[in-house]
Formats: sequence, structure tokens, C-alpha cells
Amino acid sequence: MHITATHVSYAHVCRRKLWLFSSGIQMEHTSDTVSEGRLIHETSYSQRAEKFTEVEIMLAFTYRSPEGKGGNITLSAVIDFYDAKNKVIHETKKSDSMENAHEWQARFYIYLLEKQGVEGVTALLEYPKLRETKRVTLTEDDKKYLESLFPEIEAIVGSETCPPKIQKKFCKSCSYFEFCYASEDE
Repeated sequence: MHITATHVSYAHVCRRKLWLFSSGIQMEHTSDTVSEGRLIHETSYSQRAEKFTEVEIMLAFTYRSPEGKGGNITLSAVIDFYDAKNKVIHETKKSDSMENAHEWQARFYIYLLEKQGVEGVTALLEYPKLRETKRVTLTEDDKKYLESLFPEIEAIVGSETCPPKIQKKFCKSCSYFEFCYASEDE
């Protein structure tokens, strides 16, 4: 199993979205919301590409459940903007509507860097349209939570059945909305 930052993020938004994405059903290319987010990411801090580096990380994670079962998972991420001098990850986001997912994605990045021996890393979630910035750190409890989340993600992705719809307000802006609600009246 290969877990990326997208898997971690989707696990905090919607388990169905995680399963669909992991099953090769990718709808982001049809979403105006995703396109707008990509545009904000590419244009908000245009000088950043010159100043900071892109970092790609991959590592093996082995787990053992209390029942004695275990497995091996590959964890990987591409961090678009990493300030190595100040040990700061910069993540640009369209809005804070999925802030919890954004925070866990950033914590996943920090976790991976720490596993590579880079200590003292923080992340900045930057919301240019809102003119807000939020600092994210990683605690010991966060590490334990992530390590328990990886096998959960593996189980969801490996399931033969798609998880049920969650029917939340934010579903209407999801790139999978039409897929999930195509046969239902609004």
C-alpha cells in the first residue's frame, strides 16, 4: 500500500472520497473549485518557487495491531514549498472550509520530515483570499494518531465496497458530488 498526503487529507474529509480516489475514480479534473484552488496556489506567491525548494519524501512504515496483525505501508509526499533554512512548510489553500484536513496534511508532511531526521519543522497554512495564516505543529499525540490512521486508510482503500455518502453541506462543492448524487433529486 502506498499512502500519500492526499490519502491523509481525504481520510479527514470523507472516507467515500478516499475510496473513490484510491480506486482510480478521480473527478478533480472536472471541478471548478479544484481549478480555482490550483490557480490560487500557482499565482498567490509566484516568487516562492525561486526562494524555496520542492521536497519529495518516501519512507517505509511497518505497523503491528494489538491483535498481532501487521503490515508494511509506503508513505510519500511532495511538499511544494519548503523553507529549509527556517524549517517551514508553506501550504497555500483556497479556503479554510476543510481546515482540519489541511492541518492533518501538514502534520503528515512534518511527520515524514521528522522520520528523515529533520527536527523542529512547522507548517504554515496560508489562505490568500482570506488573508489568514495558521501555524501547524506536530505533537507526540499527533504522531500516534497518524500511525493509527495509516492502517485505517489501508483498510478503507482495500475494501471491496465503497463507503456510504456522508451527506454534509460541503458535499455540494466536492468534485465527487455528481458521482455520489447523480440519481437523487436535490
